[in-house]
Amino acid sequence: MENIKAYIQEHKDRFINELIELLKMPSVSANPAFSLDIINTAAAVKASLEKAGCDFVEICDTPGNPIVYGEKIIDPNLPTILVYGHYDVQPADPIELWTSPPFEPVIKKTETHPDGAIFARGSCDDKGQMYMHVKALEYMIQSNTLPCNVKFMIEGEEEIGSKSLSWFVERNQEKLKNDVILISDTGMISNQQPSITTGLRGLSYVEVEVTGPNRDLHSGLYGGAVANPINILAKMIASLHDENNHINIPGFYDNVAELSLEERAEMAKAPFNLDNYKKALDLNDIYGEKGYNTNERNSIRPTLDVNGIWGGYTGEGAKTVIASKAFAKISMRLVPNQDWEQITELFTKHFISIAPAGVTVKVKPHHGGQGYVTPTDSIGYKAANMAYTETFGVPAIPVRSGGSIPIVALFEKELKSKTILMGFGLDSDAIHSPNEHFGIFNYLKGIETIPLFYKYFVELSK
Repeated sequence: MENIKAYIQEHKDRFINELIELLKMPSVSANPAFSLDIINTAAAVKASLEKAGCDFVEICDTPGNPIVYGEKIIDPNLPTILVYGHYDVQPADPIELWTSPPFEPVIKKTETHPDGAIFARGSCDDKGQMYMHVKALEYMIQSNTLPCNVKFMIEGEEEIGSKSLSWFVERNQEKLKNDVILISDTGMISNQQPSITTGLRGLSYVEVEVTGPNRDLHSGLYGGAVANPINILAKMIASLHDENNHINIPGFYDNVAELSLEERAEMAKAPFNLDNYKKALDLNDIYGEKGYNTNERNSIRPTLDVNGIWGGYTGEGAKTVIASKAFAKISMRLVPNQDWEQITELFTKHFISIAPAGVTVKVKPHHGGQGYVTPTDSIGYKAANMAYTETFGVPAIPVRSGGSIPIVALFEKELKSKTILMGFGLDSDAIHSPNEHFGIFNYLKGIETIPLFYKYFVELSK
């Protein structure tokens, strides 16, 4: 334990500078304009794995962005840990809301990160958390303490639905064979209280289009005589929730797994201050499904949210038109037992059925994934808890996340492996938002904790 602390302290500046160089690369997967940056970032990840000590590293072509695969096999008879991460990042828009350029990393102190945090797109999600594993491997090889085999699979499409990952996993099952999958793409409660994510919500993401007249019309000459697609779309969206904020789609809740009162009581043990929550978001009150508290609403309950809506004239000044079309992007976060493809079908059927005469409706599915729950009595969970307990001084608390990592369910289906989610980010780190950042403390603590997971996983596997 003291050895790794000394190693981190000795190489701290280098660890930070290496991450900063990686964060300078704008590997935005959603925009084809950054395709060369995607390729260059994959090459940088490959080089970092080789430098850390992997015996074999390759960039694997896929129908989309490349996947970086690396491995260090010390004994085929020992357990194998597969590390998953992603090198692609979200778009930085809106740029004007950043306090420093998103791809020019800077270190600033914050209330939650008094030791400083690296501000840059991808710092927490997921370059910083992925790179912790690379540096943890470096330490274990340099100190001759790597207790088992390790494989890395770092992809470049996570932020656009991991489109090529299933293709790759299905074709490389022997190469990816493992005893447990380790991912750091989640968060923890605080820098004083670690937590392990034991549940993820699934996702169904769709785009809807409502069409009225065959062209934009003068709102004076035609207003009141033809259906206005924007008005209609707003009414249709409003009807998707009832007065208790339940979702009004027939069959939507049929397979929802209801947690027992005992399970909900265990969840409630996680520290949470509602006043601080509202203050951080500048809210005067909370909002959500009746009968559930805030932490339950954003973790164990399904949701439906409009992520974008547009149509008509939105430029400067006035233009009095009835738009020909109106659009919205809608995401549904799902809980275990809800099948995302079935939910997409239910939504499509319902949304088309509630359209009034005078308009036509199209629903375009984008992507989705299944929810996931990992058992807390597994060797992997126990090893993670022991590692956190040693470095933080307190046991980790199991939590359900409101987010979605669809590939976790894919891994269990194709590779027959359980996934352990050891996140080191905080809710305040603004992932997917302007001014995303990752604490220096968190980055280095991850490098310190990860080797202990290897140690305890191997010990518990005997």
